[in-house]
Amino acid sequence: MTYVSFKADRAHDFTAIGRLCIDLNANEINRPMEQTMTFTKYVGGSPANIAIGMARLGRRTAFIGKIANDQMGRFILDYLQRTGIETENVVTDRSGAVTGLAFTEIKSPTDCSILMYRDNVADLLLEAGEVSEELIAQSKLLLISGTALAQSPSREAVFQALQYAKKHGTVIAFDLDYRPYTWTSKQETAVYYNLAAAYCDIILGTREEFDMMEVFEQNPEHSDSVTASKWFDYNAKIVIIKHGKEGSIAYTADNKSHRAKSFPAKVIKTFGAGDSYAAGFLHGIMQGWTLEQCMEFGSAAACIVISSHSCSDAMPTESQVLRYIEDCNNGKITAS
Repeated sequence: MTYVSFKADRAHDFTAIGRLCIDLNANEINRPMEQTMTFTKYVGGSPANIAIGMARLGRRTAFIGKIANDQMGRFILDYLQRTGIETENVVTDRSGAVTGLAFTEIKSPTDCSILMYRDNVADLLLEAGEVSEELIAQSKLLLISGTALAQSPSREAVFQALQYAKKHGTVIAFDLDYRPYTWTSKQETAVYYNLAAAYCDIILGTREEFDMMEVFEQNPEHSDSVTASKWFDYNAKIVIIKHGKEGSIAYTADNKSHRAKSFPAKVIKTFGAGDSYAAGFLHGIMQGWTLEQCMEFGSAAACIVISSHSCSDAMPTESQVLRYIEDCNNGKITAS
């Protein structure tokens, strides 16, 4: 069954808008950050990682965002271009803003944290007037993420992008990507997340992220079906609620829920899983696969990334994901 239909004959399969930053991943793993002395630099930010993932999967991909006028900003731009991502709508800030930094701590495969530097960052200065209507009109799928809603003028830029997408029939996906340190209150977060989600065809998030969105609502049991059913009264066709190791559930507007098997992984760190899952899942949707196939493909892509030191560099190709699934099915890969 086809849950989402995409416009044909568009120049871009996928366009993302939002955060572009630098990940500095700890080289000395299995120790706290206080004892970590060296880090490796990667391009980061959830929408950036998802765009990189889609490009690696062979999708014609573009990005809408703002980078700092510094060495880090130029590093990000060059990386996107080398990955094959259209960067015409990646704007350079001229106000003196800086590139956001995310230092990662890898104490163990299950105990990981991120120390973020997000003051005066360029990606939150993207303005509504800098969003290209033509690019969105020529995209089959637009992805927004929650971090870009945290402050103005980025917030208005995202809503302008949503308006353009609705106007031109571009499918909209929302990666909730809740980062509490960029928001002033849970109430503010819930209001803007709900306003944005009302536009969207596909919504992906963790149970905790959906709980955050429901601070003004009655869902004391944290019921996934209650959460999903609300969005089918708006524009949603698919709502995915992720439960970590317990897997994900995809709800559809026909009142059905879908589960798929997960795969083992030799886990190095936990971050990056959601971004690679989103890229894999959305790629499958655009391929016309069943929801179960999309979810399995996303799960396998996530396993590859969490088994690697990086997020963006580790985003796999389609053949790598299919090979990983085959190796798991043949017992060649087991959990760490």
